[in-house]
Amino acid sequence: MTALTETPPEAAGLPTPAAKRKGGGLATYLVIRFLLIFPTVLILVTMVFFLMRITGDPITAALGGRLPADQLAQRIHDAGYDRPILVQYAEYLGQVFTGNFGRTISDNRAVTEMLTTFGTATLELAINALIVAFLVGIPLGMIAAHRRDKGTDAGLRVFAILSYATPVFFAGLLLKLIFSVWLGLLPVDGRASTSTELSLGSLAAPTGIYWLDALRSGNLSAFWDVERHAVLPALALGLLTAGVFLRLVRTNLIGTLGRDYIEAGRSRGVSEFRLVTRHAYKPALIPIITVMGLQIALLLGGAVLTETTFEWKGLGFQLAQYLTARDFVAVQGIVVLLAVIVAVTNFIVDVVAALIDPRVRY
Repeated sequence: MTALTETPPEAAGLPTPAAKRKGGGLATYLVIRFLLIFPTVLILVTMVFFLMRITGDPITAALGGRLPADQLAQRIHDAGYDRPILVQYAEYLGQVFTGNFGRTISDNRAVTEMLTTFGTATLELAINALIVAFLVGIPLGMIAAHRRDKGTDAGLRVFAILSYATPVFFAGLLLKLIFSVWLGLLPVDGRASTSTELSLGSLAAPTGIYWLDALRSGNLSAFWDVERHAVLPALALGLLTAGVFLRLVRTNLIGTLGRDYIEAGRSRGVSEFRLVTRHAYKPALIPIITVMGLQIALLLGGAVLTETTFEWKGLGFQLAQYLTARDFVAVQGIVVLLAVIVAVTNFIVDVVAALIDPRVRY
């Protein structure tokens, strides 16, 4: 009888398990994800540039009909908008990669200065909204999974649907009507009262994030004033994402509660509450981390309507103002910055997901 011999994978030309692990390692995955940022941003910058040129040059869009034809033509020539579109595009790319986004047409200020001034306000709003989303979405998702197919679960699912289906501006107006007009508990708009803004603006090297500047200065009255102004905008924007988190946590937690190790815990007499809060919720959080990049984009999109509704003077509020003024240079700068933020955030989310769940990087 002839003995059967197993052909080694190397001889058959197949990759070994070690080679597979080496080829799909964490470092390789992170490098690839990082390098993908650049073509992503380039595509977005290109799309924004050409879409902004569909209606013509920015000078005509902003000032057409308000200046004599000769003065308008002179300003177009001085800005270089009468040159071939590809030449303008190449020049614009060179400026963007050196951090120069030009100057706004409506108020003649450096776009980078405008982005720095108002970007911190949008960052503060996004942080507040994410805190609301986590504090509301994750615990309620755990409760819904624990009370599966009962009245509590049905009510929370309806709440989740209403949260992410209700337009942000409508939710904002409803919150203002209830808590500001009817109850008189919270301010109706703005980031802070006038006195607080003046005191925080006089600080040396302010960060632009009001609650952080108030804590740095030790001004607790200013801190509470800032927090009172932040409640309604954070709720209006945060509930949008909280509904998504609630559904994700509920669905994944229900799947996790059916795993063998959970059943083993039940057989040993471990309480259902302990199983949910100590053993099953961590795996259920992985999907939330993986979709966090998409939620950041959703938050930034919702920030435009939220800031306009509450007169929260951030990038979204300014974007609406510049769109009204047809200042496409400013609009271009804001959209490009938001695109970069979304691309970088997605990279960070990919890194965190790969560190938590090794299956992501193989």
